[in-house]
Amino acid sequence: MTATKTRFTYQDYLALPETINRVELIGGELVREPSPGASHQKIVGNLYYHLRRFVRRRRLGTVFLGPLDVVLGAEGEEEVFQPDILVVARDRLAIVGKVVRGAPDLVIEVLSPSTTTRDREVKQRAYAHYGVREYWIVDPESRTIEVLSLREGEFASLGVFGGGDTVASSVLPELRLSASKIFEP
Repeated sequence: MTATKTRFTYQDYLALPETINRVELIGGELVREPSPGASHQKIVGNLYYHLRRFVRRRRLGTVFLGPLDVVLGAEGEEEVFQPDILVVARDRLAIVGKVVRGAPDLVIEVLSPSTTTRDREVKQRAYAHYGVREYWIVDPESRTIEVLSLREGEFASLGVFGGGDTVASSVLPELRLSASKIFEP
């Protein structure tokens, strides 16, 4: 007897009971994530604090802190991610409702041991495919932030920032954020 693999849809995803663990819908599979650790959450908090102040003062849009469902793709073929942080530009806030339906302008993922491969490969390809303009991969181990900018359907690196470097962004061009502030305890 051959086992058949169940392909989940967004409707199946919505029918799941609420849990403590994060669940994402990736390639038709439900992927459960353990809760992030304390150092991960400190980094996310630092990023959110600095980005929210910057975006709010300039009225550029809205910064969201995960978990928040980001639904990408056509009905029946959706991918549902819960990035650590996302930014939606002011002129695109129509994609925000109970969930975000469409590509945010900026997505940030802070790596964890259980998510590194998925964040660097699967999600990176999906974010590029669906039109996320910029993707930051924050590596707590190396204390670096890689900024990837969408160019002709693929991500190109704007640089890897660490130490006292100033993080550069094509989505937030006036941003002046010292990488060291992201990793402050």
